[in-house]
Amino acid sequence: MDAVTRTAADYTWFEDDFPDIAEAYCFTLVRGLAPGELMSRLDGRPETPLRGITAVVDATFAQYDLEKGDRQLVALTTVGPWTLMIEPNGYLGVTEERALPASAGVSWISHFVNINALGTFLWAEDQTLRLCFDPMFPEERWGAAPDELLDVMRRTGFHFDDDDPETDLSSPAAFALAEHLTGVEITPELLRTTTFTCATVRIR
Repeated sequence: MDAVTRTAADYTWFEDDFPDIAEAYCFTLVRGLAPGELMSRLDGRPETPLRGITAVVDATFAQYDLEKGDRQLVALTTVGPWTLMIEPNGYLGVTEERALPASAGVSWISHFVNINALGTFLWAEDQTLRLCFDPMFPEERWGAAPDELLDVMRRTGFHFDDDDPETDLSSPAAFALAEHLTGVEITPELLRTTTFTCATVRIR
């Protein structure tokens, strides 16, 4: 984990440029598993690849209706040694009973927010939950190392009880913290131009 160079301010473009996914999403980064291996661990069913996050969002809602809500479309791509998994309107990456077993032997960093502004940031290493918290309420943390990233969290832009922000930047701060842990920068170009491997995964 390198010194922090990115903050919430570096990710404010996400809500502005991609409003269709920004209101409800889950971004997961997994080190040590190729997309196909990750899908195998999650019992994924391959679907047609899609280019760009807009196509993924559209397909997600169509698939949800088709599957009657039983399966979630996920989009995956490789970024260096990491696999990025994106779920529009999903939460699989922060569901402990699914994420922790799937993190066996690997690093797993995931963050989620839904349309009601409920969120989760989850960091696991080899089936051990190291840190979990709601980005809007970072003072309430749990896991094996709840305070390990406390200074980093402050520097990336999370606000605590004694520091009430004028603007909520908890979601951009989650992107910045994920980049600190992984070295992976999420960019508008990556979201617009990537041809994603896609699959559906059972969610209930």
